[in-house]
Amino acid sequence: MTTHFLLVPFMAQGHMIPMLDIAHVLAHRGAKVTFVTTHMNAATIRPIIHRATNSGLSIVVVELNFPCSEVGLPDGFESADQLYTSDQFLTFFRALPLLQPQLELCLQSNKPDCVIFDFQHAWAALAARNFGISRLSFHGTAAFFLLCYRNIEKEGILLSKDDTSENDPYAVPGNLPQDIVLTRAKTRLWPDTPEWREIREEIILGEESADGVVLNSFAELEPWFIERYREAVDKPLWPIGPLSLHAGLGEMRGKVVSLDTDQLMAWLDSNEQRSVVFANFGSLVRHSPSQLVEIGYGLEKSGRPFIWVVKEAGEKIEVRGRGLVIRGWAPQVSILSHGAVGGFLTHCGWNSVVEAVAAGVPIATWPHFSDQFMNERLVVDFLRVGVAVEGTEVPPEFFVDGDRYQVGREGVEKAIGRLMDEGEEAEGRRQRAKELGEKARRAVEKGGSSFDGLTELIRRFSK
Repeated sequence: MTTHFLLVPFMAQGHMIPMLDIAHVLAHRGAKVTFVTTHMNAATIRPIIHRATNSGLSIVVVELNFPCSEVGLPDGFESADQLYTSDQFLTFFRALPLLQPQLELCLQSNKPDCVIFDFQHAWAALAARNFGISRLSFHGTAAFFLLCYRNIEKEGILLSKDDTSENDPYAVPGNLPQDIVLTRAKTRLWPDTPEWREIREEIILGEESADGVVLNSFAELEPWFIERYREAVDKPLWPIGPLSLHAGLGEMRGKVVSLDTDQLMAWLDSNEQRSVVFANFGSLVRHSPSQLVEIGYGLEKSGRPFIWVVKEAGEKIEVRGRGLVIRGWAPQVSILSHGAVGGFLTHCGWNSVVEAVAAGVPIATWPHFSDQFMNERLVVDFLRVGVAVEGTEVPPEFFVDGDRYQVGREGVEKAIGRLMDEGEEAEGRRQRAKELGEKARRAVEKGGSSFDGLTELIRRFSK
């Protein structure tokens, strides 16, 4: 009998894409998938779902009404990518549990064998528990980050009331293979307020209620941290990534490309192997106008051909000197996979990190918030496939405004120079990145660690 999985992603592009990947991967392996999201987010992914169903995959979308007017958000603000203030983020998180009654109606009418919920959706875990349904928490980040953050919370470092500055360094606690030095400002995921502490406590309860954990990682990438995290949570753990590499996904992941992809690929084809720098900072990072100017000058001054993705306008491609500027969304996996790309300047979101690893491309790390600073440490210190952009301090507020910028053009130019030069150090990074890419591809092939893990996951919840 077909195993039925119901997926509840967090409403933000960086969370929706890997969960869509999971939907495709499960359906390719013969499972039935129900994908639950809100009306606006469903409209965004509808072309992807149509392509999947037209190819014979069993994926159905269930749409929920997001209570914008009820909580005081503008109509249509159903994704974290649309939020512009800290108050809006808090309101958005407070609105999420209001979706629980609608999800429970869905579970009642079409009970799945297992619910996979984004770890931020504690309300979805509660709904599944109310119906006696098995549930898995999905973390779209590294076991490295999860273990380190768990140790930090266990020791109460972020709750300390002494006079230690937010920017004073400390070593992450726990018996780790080597010291990891961070600051509170670079560790804090949530503002330290009663409202956010309450939300965090609910998320922890949802995670603790899960029957297991799914990760977009793979055993060969971070074996020590995967095993230690599995021991820490004391429940089944399935690293089934890189999700972007699983056979059968191809062009079915991500948005439908409205850019002139022929122009994009022809431009890449015109450049030498491993000569192009790709710069992209994800869906949530917002740079001030002055910071954009510094990035642009830094890319130009590097002397390297480059592709730079800027979100501040509608989708189009512009050729500027030796560079290609993509305004809007870009097919990141396709670009990283092209042989002309030799380095990736990124915010260090986990999707971007694991996609670069899968493509065997070394990384220049410029973290901005959330897990990105710890991801940088994994990339630079442990995997040794990246160089850190200097001067990436945490801004006073999550949302950047005015003329403030973090990194000047010289910092951008210097990082690209280190990443792309021909010296022994850079060549070592390239070789390690290539080897990780080969391991990633083997992991998702038949008999690989992620392939077999996915087989075991499906079997675990089959009737």
